[in-house]
Amino acid sequence: MRTAPLTAQARQDALTRLRDSAQQGDELDVLVIGGGVTGAGIALDAVTRGLSTAVVEAQDWASGTSSRSSKLVHGGLRYLQMLDFHLVREALTERDLLITRIAPHLVKPVSFLYPLENRVWERAYVGAGVALYDTLASVSGSRRAMPIHKHLSRKGMERLFPDLRHDAAIGAVRYWDASVDDARLVSTLVRTAVSYGAHAASRTQVLDLQTTTGGAVTGAVVEDLETGESIDVRARHVINATGVWTEQTESLAGSEGGLRVLASKGIHIVVPRSRIAGNTGLILQTEKSVLFIIPWSRYWVIGTTDTPWEQELTHPVATSADIDYVIDHANAVLSRPITRDDVIGTWAGLRPLLQPGTKEGTSSAKVSREHTVASPTPGLTVIAGGKLTTYRVMAKDAVDFAIGSRATTLPSLTHDLPLVGAEGLAVVQRQARAIGKRYGWDRPRMDHLLHRYGSLLSELTDLVDERPDLAQPLAHAPAYVGAEIVYAASHEGALHLDDVLMHRTRLNYEVADKGVAALEEIADLVAPVLGWDDRTRSQEIEAYRARAEAEEQAAEQPDDDAAERVRLRARDVAPMRRIGEGASGGTKPGSPPGRGTSGPAGT
Repeated sequence: MRTAPLTAQARQDALTRLRDSAQQGDELDVLVIGGGVTGAGIALDAVTRGLSTAVVEAQDWASGTSSRSSKLVHGGLRYLQMLDFHLVREALTERDLLITRIAPHLVKPVSFLYPLENRVWERAYVGAGVALYDTLASVSGSRRAMPIHKHLSRKGMERLFPDLRHDAAIGAVRYWDASVDDARLVSTLVRTAVSYGAHAASRTQVLDLQTTTGGAVTGAVVEDLETGESIDVRARHVINATGVWTEQTESLAGSEGGLRVLASKGIHIVVPRSRIAGNTGLILQTEKSVLFIIPWSRYWVIGTTDTPWEQELTHPVATSADIDYVIDHANAVLSRPITRDDVIGTWAGLRPLLQPGTKEGTSSAKVSREHTVASPTPGLTVIAGGKLTTYRVMAKDAVDFAIGSRATTLPSLTHDLPLVGAEGLAVVQRQARAIGKRYGWDRPRMDHLLHRYGSLLSELTDLVDERPDLAQPLAHAPAYVGAEIVYAASHEGALHLDDVLMHRTRLNYEVADKGVAALEEIADLVAPVLGWDDRTRSQEIEAYRARAEAEEQAAEQPDDDAAERVRLRARDVAPMRRIGEGASGGTKPGSPPGRGTSGPAGT
């Protein structure tokens, strides 16, 4: 398979091809709106069926919900309480496919302790549930991808998690799920789709949906937010995969039908790994949600919350109350309580909660407990709900629904399709010691690089061969080497410093200063690749500094309204149009007023 890099030029070439095709009267088979995990998965599913495909995203890839999750790939243990065995088995099947076949470099097993407070009935109840979880996983694939669960005594529990408060539990059940860098999964999906022939353009916003006099959708008007150019795109099938922006994107068709989606905010905090003594994760039930304490690289991720979000959709933030809630619930079981001073980073994401039923006028729908696919008007397919773990099933359902009877002769292939970086992974893993010795990278560094790039590591070392200084760690962000920053722009589609610090690395939340100290060095590495002059470089640095400062100040506010006002003081580096504005700048009839109208289509 030819691995195609995502470059600024490749993005421009994709937009040029879309414009030229429309001018020549040609149609795409599928246009996907939204570059989160669902949209990226749909693009890959469609193009590998032999359908001409394009995917557009108004911000950076994965910039919405898909970079702000709990970063878990899991079967949904809580669904067993609802007796939804089919859903659990489906999620476990997808989890195991990701670990064993689709993305073994990105998705890694992680164990969790489920603390028990009652010696008899709770151990029996929880143990039976986790045993069923393992059983459903064992029948979902040809071989077991995870170890089976174990019951632990109090002493066994304390050996694995010394900082668990002695009186917090009488023992625990240890079970296994998996973790993933969610933003990297999305960019890897996009890159895989492009390698198979899909056209992909980030920072490209849908301004309008083109319709016939009868209301059928025949394409879209998109704007390249980097240049301001407006482009007509013609497509037989348009698929709306915009998550919390679903209703706003639907409105561009002028139809009354579609899906109803509400936004729920979940936040996470990050504390240094050294601050909590433990070798496994924890899962705790709270009065409002499930709380995870997740081991991740050099730190712990702790969350989450579940609260209504009624502000603009692009920049949700954690408030002081959110952070205190998570700290308080973590401290309920920690022997050494953490404080606000221990928190080095936070993020907030919006869950697209699918509301029961569909809007009046929706012609048909395929409904599961987790996601729904519907068609509010001919030519437009809408998918909403779901979760990261089952993105591939969602993508398959969306494409099947869009192409109708053609799905019989063009079935999905993605269940057996490795993402870029997965093919040849075992070979590169066996060569890891020699590669590390050649470039001066120790074992933890090699583990880091293999987890991020898999077999694509050879592309990174090609950069180092041309410029040996890129093998060195960044002075102010030593978790990353210089080649990773260059690679973000040369191969992974980063167009701005925001993209590098938010989604290609995790510097925005894994260091206390949000990566500000490393900005000058990162800008020096990225600028030549993206052709920045001194003015552009300075603007990029100042834009990220303003963002980081606004996010820090927002986290000190007591509520969502106050936090939003503070966060929005920082302008986006590539501002988006207000949803519902057509190419002429006017508001399209039928565009919904009120909550979220500043959010983009294509996110």
